[in-house]
This record gives sequence, structure tokens and C-alpha cells, in this order.
Amino acid sequence: MASFCRRAPRRVVRLLAATVSLILVTSPAFAQEEDGQFWFQANTNVPLADNVRVTLEQIARTSDRQDGVYQTEFGGLLGYRAAKGVELGFGYRKVGAHNGNTGANEDRLRQQIVATFGPFTTRFRVDERFNPRGSEVGFRVRPLVRYNYRIGKRGHALFFSHESFLLPNSTRWGQRSGYERMRNIVGVALPLRSRVAADVGYLNQYRFARGSSRAQMDHALSLQLTINLNAFKMPRVHY
Repeated sequence: MASFCRRAPRRVVRLLAATVSLILVTSPAFAQEEDGQFWFQANTNVPLADNVRVTLEQIARTSDRQDGVYQTEFGGLLGYRAAKGVELGFGYRKVGAHNGNTGANEDRLRQQIVATFGPFTTRFRVDERFNPRGSEVGFRVRPLVRYNYRIGKRGHALFFSHESFLLPNSTRWGQRSGYERMRNIVGVALPLRSRVAADVGYLNQYRFARGSSRAQMDHALSLQLTINLNAFKMPRVHY
């Protein structure tokens, strides 16, 4: 891995370092709470037809402040390749709250489009959140952009991604409209085997202060495994 980094142009390394520094000073430390976390996700892509696949997803997130595993997610996504480099998706997730997490278990539907333009990958997703504490549906819009800088000829790459969370409506069970959070990742993409790849990186999530809640910044080690069972390959993005 060190040999790959040594071959990367200095301007790319400086850009990644500057990005991390910018993330760390997004807001004054005294105005926010901070937490150390570990995020793990495993995706298995199962082909159904030449241009159709199902992605099975498992997610676990641990937190220092919330005494271990605080959130799990299990779900699936039906993907259709509409054109070269363009995939449409529709999916469902079951979200569980654990330990110090005071949130409720949720059911979520989502629709998305993923498109690739050279080294850039974009994703536009809309979530519908169903919470047992109320009958209202919470809508969430999540645009994401990811830049991949390829290193060598074996599929290794440095990457940076940014995702915003925009809430168009408020609900009585707790969702408040507005720009709720942003999520940034700096990492490396690693091909492990012919059908298995990993994304490893530093994830920074910043939740803006809303109502009586203080701002919160999460620092997480992020690990995502992707398994392709002969399905058509699309760029990996964090879900």
C-alpha cells in the first residue's frame, strides 16, 4: 500500500490532506459533541438478468458514546442498468436501534439513480422513513458525489466522497426539515479477489445543531466489502 501512495502525484496527496483538515475544522470544537465510531457494511450483488441485479446489504455501526453497536441495517436494492454507467434502484431497509441509541426502529423505502462520469460517480437518493412513533412519513434527499483517483493497473484507487442530507418536511415523531448533516469519506479502494473488493477510509459525519440539540461530529473507521456474483459491475458508493 505504501508503494502505491508513493507513486501518487503530490498534488493529489496534498488535496486529500487539505480535505481532511477542512473536515476537522468544520465548526468550533466547543460547540459540538464528538464520538469515535466504526462502520461496517457488506454488499452482495446477485444477478437476475443481463441488466438487472439485487444487492443484499448488511450494516453495523458501533459508537464509543453509545456503548457498542448502536445501529444495524438490513435490506435489499433492486438495480436496473438503464444505460452504460447509469443504474436505477429501488430498495427497502430495516433499521434497528441498540444500546445507547434512543431512536426508534424504522422501515425505509428508497429510490436512487447512480451515474458515472469518468472518475466521478454521483448518486441521487430519496428516502421515505416510517417510524412507529407516528403515522407521518419523513422524506429525506441524499445527493452524493465521489471522486476516484486510480493508482496502478489492478483497480486500486484513492477516493473522496461527500454526501448531504436534506429533509424537506418535519414530522411529529422527530424529523425536522432543513439541512440536517453531511458525510465525508477519504479512503482507498482495494480489490481483494476477482469478485471481492473493499473500501477502507476515514469517515467524518457532521450533524448540525437543531433545536435544543448540540452539533455532533462523528469520526469513524469505515469498512465496506462488495461481492459481485457475476453481476454487471457498477462503481461502489457508500450506502
